[in-house]
Amino acid sequence: MRNNALTISFIVLLALASGCNQQKDKAQAESGTAQVTAQAAVSVTPEQLGELGARIRKTPDRADQLLGEYGLNEKTFESEIRKVTEDPEASRRYAAAYKKASA
Repeated sequence: MRNNALTISFIVLLALASGCNQQKDKAQAESGTAQVTAQAAVSVTPEQLGELGARIRKTPDRADQLLGEYGLNEKTFESEIRKVTEDPEASRRYAAAYKKASA
């Protein structure tokens, strides 16, 4: 009887440990994805954003795919555009790239 109780306890502990590790791995993976996305968004220049904006305007049905090429999504793209609009020089660079890519 004691061996059965020990075996069951051991199995329960293994199951709990396995579940905790899976949760930890999932959390680390999600955190890593968020960090990669944030890093990608930070490294996008105003010129790249301008070109990307023009490409999205030309083919809006491919917007998600185009954003993904830069590691962006709709939300991070909008955030990066807001940052550009706060800097007159960056806005000028964005507008020039957008105009060039739209031609």
